[in-house]
Amino acid sequence: MKKKIPFHILTVILLIFIDQITKFFAVKNLSGNSGIEIIKGVFKLYLLEGGNSGAAFGILQGQFYFFAVITVLIVGAIVFILLKIPFNDKRYIPMRITLLFLISGAIGNFIDRVYSFITTGRSSVVDFLYFHLIEFPIFNVADIYVTLSAIALFVLVIFYYKDSDFGFLKRKGF
Repeated sequence: MKKKIPFHILTVILLIFIDQITKFFAVKNLSGNSGIEIIKGVFKLYLLEGGNSGAAFGILQGQFYFFAVITVLIVGAIVFILLKIPFNDKRYIPMRITLLFLISGAIGNFIDRVYSFITTGRSSVVDFLYFHLIEFPIFNVADIYVTLSAIALFVLVIFYYKDSDFGFLKRKGF
């Protein structure tokens, strides 16, 4: 157990740093302009002015306390599972990596929500990645972590792991 905690913490810190630094540069360089075209007619960096106060696709707008409770519950559940996963069993590496990305995305967006709530009284996240070819909602790096890790976790649970592989959750103690 002692080996996995520093690894997990450093991985999460690195992933959150990547998310937060991209948001910092987006706010610094994209505020007040029409964005930067990366692939003409397809993808651009475009800051959603005022941020997104909701979840995916703008649902649940302005629900700071709801997001705070859900984030704490999700992070707590992931930490519990990470502490239970057998560290030396290579079969669980995909699950461990997936959960580290999921927790990093949740914390990355939570940082935005708390910071904006404290500074402006309105909770929001910084969104700046935009596929305008298909008019896809604007998103951020933490959203990528959460979305891809949720899909990966679904695939792992359905196709890779068997019910017996989750016996580690029933073990007592850490």
